[in-house]
Amino acid sequence: MARARIVPPEGGGRRGSGAPAPAAVLSDGAQARIVPSAYAGGWELVVDGTPQSHVDPDDPGHLHFEYVARMGAVIDRMRMPGQPITAIHLGAGALTIPRYIESTRPGSRQQVIELESALWDLVRENLPLPRGAAIRVRIGDARETLGRLPAGLVGTADLVVSDVYSGAQTPAHLTTVEFYTDVARFLAPDGVLLVNVADGSGLAFARRQVSTVQAVLQHAIVLAEVQTLKGRRFGNLVIAASRAPLPTEWLPRLLAAGPHPAKVAEGRELEEFARGARVATDADATPSPRPSASVFER
Repeated sequence: MARARIVPPEGGGRRGSGAPAPAAVLSDGAQARIVPSAYAGGWELVVDGTPQSHVDPDDPGHLHFEYVARMGAVIDRMRMPGQPITAIHLGAGALTIPRYIESTRPGSRQQVIELESALWDLVRENLPLPRGAAIRVRIGDARETLGRLPAGLVGTADLVVSDVYSGAQTPAHLTTVEFYTDVARFLAPDGVLLVNVADGSGLAFARRQVSTVQAVLQHAIVLAEVQTLKGRRFGNLVIAASRAPLPTEWLPRLLAAGPHPAKVAEGRELEEFARGARVATDADATPSPRPSASVFER
């Protein structure tokens, strides 16, 4: 793999100087930039025109992207409020969720795996992590690097987040039953896996992902905006899954209240959602569908 490099844009530019932040050229030639968010304050990480993360260093509890806010709603109800947790994050982006956990559950131990060293260099230089945060970033492919995590993490993670994208698509090898079996090894008996799934009309990919995750972790729910869950528009669905039953009685009212109204699919509804969907394997998996450019228009 070619070494990615950081390239200053025309005029130089540093965060807070009034000029654009530097851009990172990734190993596949894609360009990552950190730009001011015109809609939510803070900053957005954008890769080849696709928004990947939103971060507000002055308010790490501010989760602007809808699917990230839904992940935050699940994380908030884990353990006792404010209790530190052990978390593993596959895919770094600008580390929105690790920052959120550090802010709301100080003292948490977190491992982050990111493929692109230049992307991490860009984020670390322009959006540094809170001083003293116990967040370790490892560079490498998410699946391969899982196998190199400390053996002491096996069976101890309260949370694993899988949110890996190459451009606007999740690579096929990170969508299979073999992959989720590897991930599940690290979960504590009641640990929770959160998966960000992007899909559009018909939701064939999302249905298959639900079936695949449930082949490894029996208890699962899906959180999404209603029209997305019905397959009427391209969007993000969050799968939450565990070996133990998920206490979901608080979720429907919470998600319906906003700020981004959504619903929870569980039980019989989720069975119908995934009915007939084949489990994805290393032999037949496909990447997530590529969204049209109009999805990201404001």
